[in-house]
Amino acid sequence: MHKITNSGWVEVVTGCMFSGKTEELLRRLRRAEIAGQEVAAFKPSLDDRYGEGTVGSHNGRQWDATVVDPDEGVWDIPEELNGEEVVAIDEANFFSEELVEVCEFLADDDRRVVVSGTDQTFRGEPFDPLPRLVALAEYVDKYQAICAQCGEPATRNQRLVGGEPAHVDDPTIVVGADESYEARCRNCHTLRTD
Repeated sequence: MHKITNSGWVEVVTGCMFSGKTEELLRRLRRAEIAGQEVAAFKPSLDDRYGEGTVGSHNGRQWDATVVDPDEGVWDIPEELNGEEVVAIDEANFFSEELVEVCEFLADDDRRVVVSGTDQTFRGEPFDPLPRLVALAEYVDKYQAICAQCGEPATRNQRLVGGEPAHVDDPTIVVGADESYEARCRNCHTLRTD
């Protein structure tokens, strides 16, 4: 809670895949815990890459989390709380637009809300609800990775199917890690249109 205004706030950690978003979320949770703050973490049910019931980063760090249905269980987040001051939500890009209202509700309830997720689809388009969360948040950090092709700073998610770029008409959400995605810069990011 902000000491002067006695209010909560929303923090967003965003960027492309492999940029360290979840690692930063976990770092903030560790610091809150060291400060003696109660923490609750949440993740969408469709993300089971690093085990059920944990928020995990690509480098193996984890935090216990409550699993939530990203479409129909978004309002379960405030209901699951038991006085925690810090609420973390990982992979926000997999949640419905209702996540924005939930985050606003939690901040209005004097909680610190830390949200992480990628802000672009594999097509390089805005990945809702992240753009709205970025617009409404008090604090925003956008991370970059390293382009897997040229080594420049990467801001895009390159989806791969059989080692080749995905087709522009492929589904927006495909949960995966380095077997399905690479970080790429604007110049190296491509889509199949044939």
